Amino acid sequence: MSPASRAKAPRHFLLPTPAGAYFASAEPANDRLRGFIRLLFAQAVTPRWRDEDDGFVRRLAGAGWVQYLRAPRSAIGDPVETALPRLLPALSGDRRALLADAHGFHLASTGLDDTLAEELAALSADLASLHSRHRRPLAQDLRIYGSAWAIPDAAGHSQLGFWPLHVGPQRFVLTISGVPHLNQPELVDLVWLLHQRYGPLASALPTPQAADAQASCKEKVS
Repeated sequence: MSPASRAKAPRHFLLPTPAGAYFASAEPANDRLRGFIRLLFAQAVTPRWRDEDDGFVRRLAGAGWVQYLRAPRSAIGDPVETALPRLLPALSGDRRALLADAHGFHLASTGLDDTLAEELAALSADLASLHSRHRRPLAQDLRIYGSAWAIPDAAGHSQLGFWPLHVGPQRFVLTISGVPHLNQPELVDLVWLLHQRYGPLASALPTPQAADAQASCKEKVS
């Protein structure tokens, strides 16, 4: 694409999909794909992207990891404790869920009384610690690379699931009662919110209002 035609190309705004948000958060591993998605979440407004010849981004979009938007979107600006109760219900089949940190501190919940929420938050921390101790044999011997744990019914459907979310050095656990609905846009907003509050890159990048983030993104993930 020539410089003239590139200048006329429509601008797109990049945002991770729910699948991309979960992929980038489920494991602490740092590779080019996860690094790119996390860099998108580090910005308060979706970055502009007009390079239609960028094969890397096109492959990510084709795989369902990122999506093109015609208009920019902003991360939720509310405090975490205020925003979470609005986001959590959509992620649970029976609208009961909570988010806790690595120490079992209950950040927010929906559909659960405080006592039960605190007990589940403590359980989520214990399970995360258990998984960390047994990660190597699970991955090397069983080829199981996920880090979520669940209590299923006789048909194999999750009755209660624990889904780790890694944001920089921080680890959170999303506890979901009933069938998990992780393909919802609320998961994108949740991970984006956590990156804005706890992510290591949140204050390191220029805002999209000041300049296109394209060059910065390429630089960080190359």
